[in-house]
Amino acid sequence: MFVIDTSILIAGVLLLLGIVSSKISARLGVPVLVLFLLLGMVAGSEGLGGLMFEDYKLAHAIGTLALAMVLFDGGLSTTFSAVRSAWKPSVLLATVGVLVTAVITGLAAHWILQISVMEGLLLGSIVGSTDAAAVFSVLRAGGVGLPRRLSSVLEIESASNDPMAIFMTVGCIEVLLGNVVLGPGLLGMLASQMLIGTVCGVAGGYSAVWLVNRINLAAAGLYPVLVSSFCLLTFGMAAWLGGSGFLAVYLAGLVIGNQKIVFQRGIRLFHDALAWLSQILMFVVLGLLCYPSRLLDVAGHALLISLVLIFIARPVAVVLATLPFRFGWREMTFMSWVGLKGAVPITLATFPLMLATPQVSLQAPLLFDVVFFIVVVSAVIQGTSLAPVARWLGLERRRNPQPAVTLEISSLQHVNGDVVDYAVGEDSRAAGRMVKDLSLPDGAVIALIARGDEIIPPQGKTRVQAGDHVILVLRPGIQALVNQVFGRNSEARGSIPDTVEFPLRGSTTVGELQEFYSIDMKEPPNMTLAEAIRRQCVNNRASLGEAVCFDRLRLRVLQLANDGHIETVGMSILPESELPPSQAGRPEASGAEPAPG
Repeated sequence: MFVIDTSILIAGVLLLLGIVSSKISARLGVPVLVLFLLLGMVAGSEGLGGLMFEDYKLAHAIGTLALAMVLFDGGLSTTFSAVRSAWKPSVLLATVGVLVTAVITGLAAHWILQISVMEGLLLGSIVGSTDAAAVFSVLRAGGVGLPRRLSSVLEIESASNDPMAIFMTVGCIEVLLGNVVLGPGLLGMLASQMLIGTVCGVAGGYSAVWLVNRINLAAAGLYPVLVSSFCLLTFGMAAWLGGSGFLAVYLAGLVIGNQKIVFQRGIRLFHDALAWLSQILMFVVLGLLCYPSRLLDVAGHALLISLVLIFIARPVAVVLATLPFRFGWREMTFMSWVGLKGAVPITLATFPLMLATPQVSLQAPLLFDVVFFIVVVSAVIQGTSLAPVARWLGLERRRNPQPAVTLEISSLQHVNGDVVDYAVGEDSRAAGRMVKDLSLPDGAVIALIARGDEIIPPQGKTRVQAGDHVILVLRPGIQALVNQVFGRNSEARGSIPDTVEFPLRGSTTVGELQEFYSIDMKEPPNMTLAEAIRRQCVNNRASLGEAVCFDRLRLRVLQLANDGHIETVGMSILPESELPPSQAGRPEASGAEPAPG
């Protein structure tokens, strides 16, 4: 066999074992990265596989590319609403938090390992950031349901704190080499990395959206590849200009994931698969670098440093960074516990090994082994206990069940409409009701109901049950109303946007308006909207376009049958500026959030 034939065989075996280990991980509650690392160690020179691998430059290259893909996929699946609710504490955790963690851990490493202060700070900087691949894997694929704001803070922090860790690692190495001194030069390096990374990421994301929506490719399979090329281009451009490529690709994915693009679902599925492949490859390769015998030599000292990092450095950093944002002690405790380490520290630990300079490389093997041990300890202790800790703190939330089937529509052109998947919880306003009684707005059609492994063709008498996934096809602009129909009774009341007119069927009753949308017209519950309009019209006859008001609620005739029956009504809430001072308040409606569909 040629060398490449053998390499392909080995790669296939390792990839298959990596996928199987992810299934074992879910059953045992062990973070998948631990099993991937162990797989690499077993396949390595001191394991059963006997593969000799000590190419730190190649490992660094593979780790960088793989992490870029993981971060890009993380951005694709993060919503702007999550960023708006969590960006302030996330940014402080990604900067001040990393700095505090690195300093405390570095001083402890200086004392425990008997190395210089600057070498200790180098080690602290390497392990100062939480790892995006590890956090995404545990929070999204590990079944840990959390309050939305807390989950958003942890995910955004893990995706945006790599520039700070890289900056501090490179800065410490430059100081050890005597190339720079502590001061404004290092701060300028950080500022340029953040600024250039942000600009390149946002520009790359919007450029990708513009091109994808206009290029009109012949093959649908080329669209995900086109988006991937923008991921690589954005990373490379940011790095070439002196910015953070990791921050750039995350922001590019965030922009693309929150814009309307053609073949959107196919693009997301492709990059989800690519992110998993990247994680397997990254952790297995980093595991190959490890020598278990060397880990045993540093186990005692590395365990002490791990305990300082987990129980002192991370909690202090979380308290200092999140204190202004009124998080409760339970949320701060959980954030302190989610200081997961992963591929980034191991990749950064290869930096001193690659330099091969006497000033740095003397302690480089020791630093690498200690960092590897810390990553394993963090993943095993923290990763395996996230769900029990969240449950103990009372933070665990029930996750919406994943549907056995989904409705997928792939369009290579813009379409005016949405396909939305709603997970029906036990306290959903739609649970237990027949389809005909849901009072959906005009232009909303239930396409199918997924119940377990069954597909239920929706009919008027079909009853929606808790645990169902209801997939609807919606006209543009009406999702705000549909959200409320499928929302939870326990959720805080939201509002219907002012000046927006929503189409409703004329047969919708006043009672249904109150029940599903929390709008009180102060009319008999059994009265329909069509009857309410006609009562205020001359001779009980309404003309097309005629509008009547009930306090701030305006109803307008949108469609009439041949016999004069009102079929469709436009409902809108008048803004305060259009009302006389005597009229107070506006009807309120409860909000809901659709499941990803």
